[in-house]
Amino acid sequence: MITLKKIPEVSLLKFIRHSLAILKNPLPFHKDNFLLYGNIFRLKVGFGKSVIFSRDADLLSYVLQKNQKNFTKSPIQTRDLAKYIGKGLLTAEGEKWQKQRRLIQPAFHKGQLQLVLNTIYVTIQKELNTITTNEPKDIFPVFNNLAFQTVVKSLFSSEISEEDIKKLQYTTEVTQQMLVKELRQPYLGWWFKMSGKIKHHILLIDESRFILKKLVNQRKSSEIKYNDLLEMLLDARYDDGSEMDESQLLDEILILFAAGHETTSNALTFTCELLARNTQVQDKILQEVKEIKEQSSNLMDWIMKAQYTKLAIEEAMRLYPPAYFIDRVNKEEDQFKGFVFPKNSNLLFSVYEIHRHPEFWDNPEAFIPERFLNENRKFSKNYYPFGAGQRMCIGNNFAMYEMILTIMTVVERYEIKEKLDPIKIKPLITLKPLDAILEFKERN
Repeated sequence: MITLKKIPEVSLLKFIRHSLAILKNPLPFHKDNFLLYGNIFRLKVGFGKSVIFSRDADLLSYVLQKNQKNFTKSPIQTRDLAKYIGKGLLTAEGEKWQKQRRLIQPAFHKGQLQLVLNTIYVTIQKELNTITTNEPKDIFPVFNNLAFQTVVKSLFSSEISEEDIKKLQYTTEVTQQMLVKELRQPYLGWWFKMSGKIKHHILLIDESRFILKKLVNQRKSSEIKYNDLLEMLLDARYDDGSEMDESQLLDEILILFAAGHETTSNALTFTCELLARNTQVQDKILQEVKEIKEQSSNLMDWIMKAQYTKLAIEEAMRLYPPAYFIDRVNKEEDQFKGFVFPKNSNLLFSVYEIHRHPEFWDNPEAFIPERFLNENRKFSKNYYPFGAGQRMCIGNNFAMYEMILTIMTVVERYEIKEKLDPIKIKPLITLKPLDAILEFKERN
């Protein structure tokens, strides 16, 4: 017989008392509670409202894989995020999600991605030209632009103007900031509505949809074959032979912007921050790049052979996972390890804490790419850079190909000068870097 246990509880008063610090960075608050209460605790966030926080990798594996049918994404994504980016693959649930996943999955298979690899690489080369050398600079804007441009050019080839790209990028970023305020200051929800702040941001999204609709219509009337992601989405057919309607297509494109560039730009920035603090890893990547390019000029060959570069990126995503929380709600009452989760419990899993849990990771705070030479670690229940189970990120291959080519190119072109200051973070919807000031020197 399993002995039932009570989930430790953090009071609403403590939440309110720390609300300003939580708004700035909630991770220290959560870490303190994990250290105090163990791998699971309940946080009161309002009268009759609570969230269950967990860093138990077994429980996350149970929720995402072993008993995933009893869990759905929380209203944070299916309602709050969806009001800005629509009901696409990231925010949909149930039959609608399954239908969209089957439709879109083929566009992200390895064979299809090979068709856009050259576009990705050319975009990377162009954007890295904006790096200034021999002076300290915040590198995040470079990678943020690079990742956004890569998604846009992979979708639309060369059809889109720089002005439209800037508008889309601006809207993507400011709506995320608005959503963060809504989530971390739920007690101000009435004010966000009354002041018109939410309405203003939804109008910005409407402007983005207008831009995208124009681009889609231009493509539909074109007779040119582009072999880009938009063409693949337009050509995709459901089981009954029908195509996506325009509204659904725009939702999926908005989600590709939001999810496709944000996480990648964060991961690239954190990887370079870590390379600056571990110059011996830079040297190993440089040697690998030289050997690879002597053997082949094929981009897919480079990606497949850049094993150490990939290890470094994987380790960077362990320490600084872009998607640093995973949320779920259980449809029916559930039990795990003696804890009872009543129906409709809000569960929030800290991937950040799971990736640094000392019970699984040796020297968890250290940057050690070689730890992933052990494939069991890479595919364990303790590592979730792209989620897991049926809802694993559909663009994981796209993101990895882009990141490998980017880091190969950065290290080949530049020496990232050594830096010893602690890395700063800015947790929003994704885990973002803060003041990523690095200095680059051109290699001879």
